[in-house]
Amino acid sequence: MGRAEREVVGRGTRLAEAAGRVVEDYERAVREVREALRPIHDGLAEQELKGIPVARLRDVTEGRLRFGELEKGGFGTVQDVLDAGTYRLRQTPGVGQRTADQAIAAARQIADAVRESVAVRIDVDRPEPRTTALVVALNVLVEAGPQARRAAEAGSALAARLGTVLEDARPAAGRWRMLLAGREGRERALAAVAEVRRLTEEAERDGVPEQCAQASVDLLRHPDDIAAWVDFELRSAEYYSLLAEISGRGPDTAAAEGYLPDEVAERVREQRLDDANCRVSLRGYQAFGARFALAQRRVLLGDEMGLGKTVQAIAALGHLAAEGQSHFMVVCPASVLINWTREIEARSTLRAMPLHGPDRQEAFADWKGRGGVAITTFDALRGFPTPGGGELGMLVVDEAHYVKNPLTLRAEAVTAWAEHCERVLFLTGTPMENRVAEFRNLVRILRPDFADSVDDQDSVAGSKAFRKAVAPVYLRRNQQDVLTELPVLQHTDEWEELSAADEEAYREAVRAGNFMAMRRAAYARSERSAKLQRLRELVEEAADSGLKVVVFSAFRDVLGVVRDALGGAAGRGRPFGPITGSVPPARRQQLVDEFSSAPGHAVLLAQIEAGGVGLNMQAASVVILCEPQVKPTIEHQAVARAHRMGQVRPVQVHRLLATGGVDERLVRILENKTRLFDAYARRSAVAESTPDAVDVSDVDLARRIVAEEQARLGVTEAGAAGDA
Repeated sequence: MGRAEREVVGRGTRLAEAAGRVVEDYERAVREVREALRPIHDGLAEQELKGIPVARLRDVTEGRLRFGELEKGGFGTVQDVLDAGTYRLRQTPGVGQRTADQAIAAARQIADAVRESVAVRIDVDRPEPRTTALVVALNVLVEAGPQARRAAEAGSALAARLGTVLEDARPAAGRWRMLLAGREGRERALAAVAEVRRLTEEAERDGVPEQCAQASVDLLRHPDDIAAWVDFELRSAEYYSLLAEISGRGPDTAAAEGYLPDEVAERVREQRLDDANCRVSLRGYQAFGARFALAQRRVLLGDEMGLGKTVQAIAALGHLAAEGQSHFMVVCPASVLINWTREIEARSTLRAMPLHGPDRQEAFADWKGRGGVAITTFDALRGFPTPGGGELGMLVVDEAHYVKNPLTLRAEAVTAWAEHCERVLFLTGTPMENRVAEFRNLVRILRPDFADSVDDQDSVAGSKAFRKAVAPVYLRRNQQDVLTELPVLQHTDEWEELSAADEEAYREAVRAGNFMAMRRAAYARSERSAKLQRLRELVEEAADSGLKVVVFSAFRDVLGVVRDALGGAAGRGRPFGPITGSVPPARRQQLVDEFSSAPGHAVLLAQIEAGGVGLNMQAASVVILCEPQVKPTIEHQAVARAHRMGQVRPVQVHRLLATGGVDERLVRILENKTRLFDAYARRSAVAESTPDAVDVSDVDLARRIVAEEQARLGVTEAGAAGDA
């Protein structure tokens, strides 16, 4: 009943105050987002209501409302009625109290429905004070990351637990208080002190004080407007994810849950998801997808391309890691192995271990000993011993349609691994509704007992009937169902590891000192080109979803290689174009029109400086950049041809990049040296019309990169960097 007790109470009080502060800081940051969002959202709703004729009020009142007198009184829209209010409506000849009340009630009902459906989209090319305020407010929470939310949640729970026991423990902090407390009060105080000590030591052991302090620091930042806009452009998906979460205006629940039957959906909802290992926030439908994989254990996630199947898989792995699992395996085509490695490292705290190349057996042994997420290819998987029972926390198979033929060696290897793993997650964006035989083969690997129950008649009955029949193992969501507030522009850097043939062509270009040849070396050996293989996969996935694709390159010969690679593939017809500098303007527009009017999937090829200016390609939902550009504004203008007014679906931009060479140097140099200035400068009309005004010198950049690559590869210059 002295110093020791006072110290315990003091530590508990300080901890409770720190926990309370982080809760206040987080709530204030969320409140600032809501306050910035409100005028934008209300303005959009009002604008829409101004376009709804007053006659629509009759539909809401089932024809009981006499709206003719309202129209005669000058009330032409639903917003006019709301602005007028009951008193002004009653001043209109022929409008009594009952009609006025009915009109206002009906108008409010329509307004509520409009407010629920209005989606806020942020236009990076037309920033204005209201959207800037929203982006800045969101930036605080995005930069703080999900760790801030977790700290606030932990702080709230801790403050609540400490609040009660601290009150009971206070008499123990002073001798006279203890004497006056009576025997029961003293016993209660001493028990409370013990509980405060336990809670405090537990929190300190878990690092809660440090987490709360760091979160408060992050949440009290005051970001610069320009920096916030630049960050929004780089990772807009995270901003929109957070915006949907805070606003509560996500997609329709049934659509987000893939129209699963109630019993399956309820089981998934009950599945807890621990996101402690995630560095990014998940959208609601993504969290549901991760829960589906965990709750159903052996499943196929078939979301349409662009919905984040990778991050859902990573979230499921992170949850299992938080529960104590240590070893995971991802199997994927070689073309996306680097992407998987980078995504795991960027979006989670998990250790990524690529098992590829000549040292893969050593890497496998290291993974076996230390754990983490191993990433390997279908072919390499055959060279590793299958795991023992319970050894692997989850097996993830990306582009799972690669194993749809059970007679292939890759399917045999995946099947053997799946048999020794309790949890298996297949990922594919290829729709399965009309490919029941292929789907049955995949399900046979996941759930042999369930495969024979997949009936061809389910597909004939329609996609919803098919989904209901296969709900225990299959979840698919489409963009149009769940992207109500997702960014209309999504950037993905597709990192590829050069094949041996690619590497040979690249070394030849470096030896010659030819910068332009270095940039297109990845397409010089088309039959073994890693980039070209990934491009084919992206086009095929877009084709399966009925999406139109524009392929940009700075080089005509690269476009020729792409045209030959895609021509007539899978019976889908040759690509349109290419649009090049030698094609007359009228013919360029004709090619775009033919591409736009083609039913369903189509591909248009364009030289980036010829097709990236003056042509509107808003029919395209997928843009593929064959290589990074020396001038970032050229990429921006090209993408803007598709991402503009008239585009009704999100635009996915895939930039194909090769590791370890000119692409990586270009991306790093341009990001580090010019991104902030360029992002600010190109908001002006001058920058839009004159890219050279803000871009770094491509000649100087070329010479620098050529010299660095020659030094790195140890080759003797046989030509001049001036070839660039």
